[in-house]
Amino acid sequence: MINIKLLKNRRKKLAKLINFPIVLWSGKAPSKNFRANHYPFRASSHFLYFAGLSLENAVIRLENGNLDLFMDNPHPDSTLWHGETPSREDISQQIGADNAYPMKALKDKIEGVASIAVQDNFTHAKQREILQRSLSMKEELKDIDHQLMKAIITLRLLHDEIALTEIKKAVNVSVQAHKTALKSTKDCATEAQVRAAMESHIMSNNMTCAYNSIVTVNGEVLHNETYNNELKSGDLLLADVGAETALGWASDITRTWPVTGHFSSSQRDVYDLVLAAHDACIEAIKPGGEYREIHLLAAKVIAEGLVNLGILKGDPNTLVEKDAHAIFFPHGIGHLLGLDVHDMEDLGDLAGYEEGRTRSDRFGLKYLRLDRPLKSGMVVTIEPGFYQVPAILNHPKFKEKYYNDVNWEKLKQFSDVRGIRIEDDILVTETGAEVLTKNLPTQAEEIEEMMS
Repeated sequence: MINIKLLKNRRKKLAKLINFPIVLWSGKAPSKNFRANHYPFRASSHFLYFAGLSLENAVIRLENGNLDLFMDNPHPDSTLWHGETPSREDISQQIGADNAYPMKALKDKIEGVASIAVQDNFTHAKQREILQRSLSMKEELKDIDHQLMKAIITLRLLHDEIALTEIKKAVNVSVQAHKTALKSTKDCATEAQVRAAMESHIMSNNMTCAYNSIVTVNGEVLHNETYNNELKSGDLLLADVGAETALGWASDITRTWPVTGHFSSSQRDVYDLVLAAHDACIEAIKPGGEYREIHLLAAKVIAEGLVNLGILKGDPNTLVEKDAHAIFFPHGIGHLLGLDVHDMEDLGDLAGYEEGRTRSDRFGLKYLRLDRPLKSGMVVTIEPGFYQVPAILNHPKFKEKYYNDVNWEKLKQFSDVRGIRIEDDILVTETGAEVLTKNLPTQAEEIEEMMS
């Protein structure tokens, strides 16, 4: 059910931040191999934030808190294939639009408007054609387009009641999907079967996946999207799977577990150190805290743990300063979460990085997606990990630079630990942090118990 009152409140808040009209496109589903066979449609998140419905081939114009809807009514013949669909006027009422027009009227309403590029090529070409200018982040943008981006970032960084309700719905379904996987892994022969169990639960709750699921025994491949491997004794299975609600709000959860139901001693040692970093980071979350410092805290805990295990050699602080930890933990500690699983990353680093900050070129920091002080109302992920990535460990540059920092012989004793990641979704509150995904266990003993 769409909360029109809260949607209108978003529109009014935007009007207080900018003094010019804006136009946002929803986008269009691209065809797979012939015109009538489409990929699933998902509206632009900026459009969704103010319109509230995932409308295909639609445009909204916002000015002074008012919303005009532009879309064409379905062709009469479409009823044969798609059944009765709501009219433009019906949809206008559903989303609380002030006016509704056919798409051809848009060309008379674009003077002085700002906009944001949509990802699909068809719509992006339409945007450029109608606005007669570029909207690409790689080219020079009009100042009002930059102002619009900053205003939307200001609003979307802090989640309102609609957003938090939806994110929690997605989280709850995702938690159950992971529990289903933990309980069924012993009866599965392949990664694909575990994936099917998880996505089946998500689909049965009328949700979709917020991103392509990662369900793999090759946990060292950070965004592995193949599912053909058999599950064998001694394997760890890494599952990074999150649901998205019908209104577009995302969740993002990762767990790693042994396919036999029991961690080996080496797997348990590394798992516990990743969990220690995970727990320390969540404990450190509070309003005003710097997300970059939380990332560095994870790096230090991981470095200390690897020194204690004999994998790294030297002082943990020094190891972090020279990015030695990053050969096993190369990515950032997490990201913003909202309408996008990596929220607002279509805007580049404008959303993730506080104004005046730029991405580091350091090996241990350059993949950090978020570098802002935390504020109450933000939702972020915390996802430390340990990975043995051949492309890093065997790279001549890294091998030479960190040769004396790694006990390469000792590392061989951990050959059954290819990749471990533990990820939870965290709401920053006025006093600290609320773990939205707390109902899914992280402790190794609880995972083994659930699998049994």
